[in-house]
Amino acid sequence: MRSSLRGWGGVTAMAVVCVLVALLALCLPKSAVSTRTGGTEKTATSTAATSTATTGSTADEDCEDPEKQTLSPSSADGPTIQEIKNRKGERRKLIVGVDQNSYRWGYRNPNSGKKAELEGFDIDLVHRIAEDILGDPKAVQFKAIPTDQRIPAIQDGRVDMVVRTMTINCARIEDVAFSAPYFKTGQQVLAPKSSPVTGYDDTLAHKRICTAAGSTAYSTLEADKKSGELPATTDISTTVPNQLDCLVRLQLGEVDAVVTDGALAASQAAQDPTVQLKGDAFTAEYYGVAMKKDADDLVRRVNRILVDYRKDTANGWQASYGKWLSATLGKDAKKSEPPAPQYLRTG
Repeated sequence: MRSSLRGWGGVTAMAVVCVLVALLALCLPKSAVSTRTGGTEKTATSTAATSTATTGSTADEDCEDPEKQTLSPSSADGPTIQEIKNRKGERRKLIVGVDQNSYRWGYRNPNSGKKAELEGFDIDLVHRIAEDILGDPKAVQFKAIPTDQRIPAIQDGRVDMVVRTMTINCARIEDVAFSAPYFKTGQQVLAPKSSPVTGYDDTLAHKRICTAAGSTAYSTLEADKKSGELPATTDISTTVPNQLDCLVRLQLGEVDAVVTDGALAASQAAQDPTVQLKGDAFTAEYYGVAMKKDADDLVRRVNRILVDYRKDTANGWQASYGKWLSATLGKDAKKSEPPAPQYLRTG
């Protein structure tokens, strides 16, 4: 990737572009807070700007392997897909909630020309879905969605789906439907190279950690602090709308570390050579495409697309990984590729 995107310059350039794009009325819907798989959280979908994750929900206690609770693949056009296809003229597009500032996942490249079009691993997948459903990979209306507003955007019908490094977990499957997993990752610590922090351990005592509001990372820290797995003196109060904001906070010295998905943390480290991943991933998580609970035909169609996407070595999953992620996550894509999908039912 271009060296001009790295470090402070890259962050500043992308931040400026993001502000300009926001002024062009990219949708920023209502908020939600979601937390980790099998843990202690329940998604709150109020109209408030922030929500509080709750613990001990029955759904979480009963939930196992949320990444397997999806529908079997199908190429059939059901009512949801037909509604998308029936849109007229310029409106005949797939409406997708994405990120616009996660380097190499979904971001606006300031060096790509006047339009600064969205690029990245998630964006490639969106184009593939649009091509299958509407016959045109460019038939997409992108909407920038902050981390804590992904679920309301789906529930309120502002988007057809969200493709935004969104972890499948037990709380979220109560509110939205997910595709089969398309990426495997885990939570990891990012800190300055000179920092005494060594990973997700006691070295985080008396340290300030930044996470994105409504992220799996925040609820992981919240639950672990309550259970004693995270030092009681660790300050987790700093939350931001988007992950890139955490990197800026870290650079400004306002926090001591960032906790986020390892895949995103690696991309942030690529932007700033003064920071690095500390320790191994301490969770195992899977990204999925999120859709409305009753959009069974769309879920099945996306699952069908994912099967074909992973088989297509020339222009599919592997090619996209090589283009966007191999530089930060390594050339061996197997550790990031999810296992063969398993489906909730075959009917």
